[in-house]
Amino acid sequence: MTAQLTAPTPVRTSSPLRVAGAVVHLAALGFLGALAFSALTGLLGFGVGLLFFLGFGLVLLVGFVYALFGVAWLETARVEGLYGFGIPPLRWRERVAPGFGGWLRTLLRQVVDGRQWRAIANLAIATLLGAIVIALFRAAVWSVVLAFAPLFADDTVRGFLGLEIAVAWAPVAGVVGLIVSLAGIVGLALLHGVLSRAIVVPSREEQLVAQVRTSDAQRAGAVRASEVERTRIERDLHDGVQPRLVSVGMTLGLAQQKIDSDPAAAKALVAEAHTSTKAAITELRQLARGIHASVLDDRGLDAALSALAGRSHIPVHLDVRIDGRCSREAEAAVYFAIAESLTNAAKHSRAAECRVVVRRRDDGSLWARVEDNGVGGARVIPGGGLDGISNRILSAGGTVRLDSPNGGPTALEVSVPCAS
Repeated sequence: MTAQLTAPTPVRTSSPLRVAGAVVHLAALGFLGALAFSALTGLLGFGVGLLFFLGFGLVLLVGFVYALFGVAWLETARVEGLYGFGIPPLRWRERVAPGFGGWLRTLLRQVVDGRQWRAIANLAIATLLGAIVIALFRAAVWSVVLAFAPLFADDTVRGFLGLEIAVAWAPVAGVVGLIVSLAGIVGLALLHGVLSRAIVVPSREEQLVAQVRTSDAQRAGAVRASEVERTRIERDLHDGVQPRLVSVGMTLGLAQQKIDSDPAAAKALVAEAHTSTKAAITELRQLARGIHASVLDDRGLDAALSALAGRSHIPVHLDVRIDGRCSREAEAAVYFAIAESLTNAAKHSRAAECRVVVRRRDDGSLWARVEDNGVGGARVIPGGGLDGISNRILSAGGTVRLDSPNGGPTALEVSVPCAS
């Protein structure tokens, strides 16, 4: 698997449409941005002030972190929607450990997330520029009024910032003021585009490093997934099919010895060997289906999951809504994750039922969620089923999220790019 490292296509921030959009954005942020920072500052201040009062401050500080991420996410989405730089959406840091400790570590990692703080810094600068743009809009309106001052004033007229201007010079001052105000507004819009590119958009080196890391992680996941799959196949063959075939051979050997002296017993032994052979064939078919389901290629993921749910040892409520087909690798990864999750639920969770939901999202990813009502407590163990799911999804460029508190329920979410 080879990753192609590409730099982002340059985007013109000076096009008339983007400049006009930037002016509108800045004018809105001059008011809304100030409100957002006031709310964040108030939340932080109350959180710190109430830190030692019955723990209320901790709740407010946690809320501040989530609010900070939400504002940063909106700012990243705003810049991307305005300019189309190709910025990946801001994502909450993935949990690296289960339980409360894992959540707390994730929260702390989110606090120091560089992309989040760059987005906040960009919003602060845009808010300041927006306040100046609003002031320049007011100056432009006053300039228009000055330009027509001879129509309604006699000697002097009050201009922007309370300046007294003679009526004779008012049209000139109005035209100059209007030109300067509009030029300032356009200049600030252009400056906003330049600063947004410099602050929010990762540098080319950062993007290439991120692509290399992703490629390495996918390659490692693919290698690990193949090792886990090979181990599983070896275990299934050694513990299941091989002893059964050995038993068939021994049974046929006994039948051969008795075929002359005791035909009836030999016949019974042959019937027993025949039954064992059919069972071995069934196990081999299930093993082959676990490696790859042929119905997945022939009829798609929906049909393959329907067949999988029909063979499940516990009832499965299946809800699949996908339009069209994804890549073979993406569908195979999601199918494997769901199949392994249902197997784990049947073996370990003591669940009465499972729910499987599959969607194709607007961002071009294939998303699935498997939830059972069992006892919970599922953990990723090296070489185990959940480890195989994680590596298989990672090798396809996707993400995995496991939520399995003690007492249940257990929910596994996977997301894979359709074009992986």
